Amino acid sequence: MDVTRVRKDFPLLDQEKPPIYLDSACQSLRPRQVIDSMNEYYFDFPACGGRSVHRLATEVSIRLDKAREDVASFVGVQDPECIIFTKSATESMNTVAKGLHLKKGDVVITTDMEHNSNHVPWLLLAKERGIKRHIVPFSALEEGDMEPLKQEMENGVKLVSVVQTNNVDGSTLHLKEVVEIAHDHGALVMADGCQTAPHNPLDLEKLDVDLYAWSMHKMLGPSGTGILYGKREMLEQVDPLITGGGCVAITSYDSADILPIPDKFEAGLQNYAGIIGSGAAVRYLNEIGIEDVQEHEHRLNTMATKELSDVPQLSMLGPSDPVRKGGIFSFNLKGMLPHDVAMILDEIGSVFIRSGMHCVHPYFTSRGLEGCARASFYLYNTEDDIRKFVETVKFVADKFAD
Repeated sequence: MDVTRVRKDFPLLDQEKPPIYLDSACQSLRPRQVIDSMNEYYFDFPACGGRSVHRLATEVSIRLDKAREDVASFVGVQDPECIIFTKSATESMNTVAKGLHLKKGDVVITTDMEHNSNHVPWLLLAKERGIKRHIVPFSALEEGDMEPLKQEMENGVKLVSVVQTNNVDGSTLHLKEVVEIAHDHGALVMADGCQTAPHNPLDLEKLDVDLYAWSMHKMLGPSGTGILYGKREMLEQVDPLITGGGCVAITSYDSADILPIPDKFEAGLQNYAGIIGSGAAVRYLNEIGIEDVQEHEHRLNTMATKELSDVPQLSMLGPSDPVRKGGIFSFNLKGMLPHDVAMILDEIGSVFIRSGMHCVHPYFTSRGLEGCARASFYLYNTEDDIRKFVETVKFVADKFAD
């Protein structure tokens, strides 16, 4: 992968003194190809798809169908209608949680490292409907120890809803094994793929996962765009979260004929530019090669880990093997708050990272941690970026840490 060439596609990086952007796990940068595809919609065919019948509206519909097909192909899905466009992974997972007809006493299993998007909905449903929510340790599933999950499955579990790659330390659980165990016990599986889809080859049909959610803004796509994949028979069982125009064939004063998938879940005016941009994003990643992206991130993380492992004031989160953490390097400096670390890195080195609890509050509070500083690498980061990051972290550790 020619990173120098890749960087020229990203306006923020194609300048004389670009910043060191290491916050892609929060939101990735977008290449010109994505931006241009969105601008093309606004300039050349700024109309409503699926409503009007003039040529501009027809062009919108054609582009939306193309984007759906490209996204489906990218994640190994044969039927594009099983790809639902939402505004975020949060909306995708809420759609499932609210629309799956779970009732009092039904058991849902999650891990102890879930993003609030896969945590808060279950908390609220426990209060509203009386479902039961059980938690298994993510680290066990990541290490291949399935016994905690197997023990919980004896409790009549309806759904296992887990993050595939957690956003705290970047480690990934064995989703295929989780799916097999759940299915053997008659349970469904939904996975949060926000930190997996942008960085790893995916074949959702081979994984046999029932439902899968992710956000496009972490994989070179526009903000305000998310994806929900589901097996057709699953999506047909889930009630839509939002209803109205676009999801119905015909209505009367006392009835509504809901359309089949994907329209069933896409009520209201859609984010046409965002969906078109999402198609452009997966096409861009296909051209680069997602395997090359994954290998590049592993190389950068290995470099950062090696260079910072001997800093006495620094403690790393997650597995010691950087390859098991993908493109995420999370750490704390003794005696410093994570936000202070991030602000100082920005101020003295133009190194942009994220800090805090990363929407995984229970994980940190249960361990008495204020959060962590998190650097995250992507296809446009260079070895020079890592050297600058390492140099700046070492300076901060020497000057400010205990």
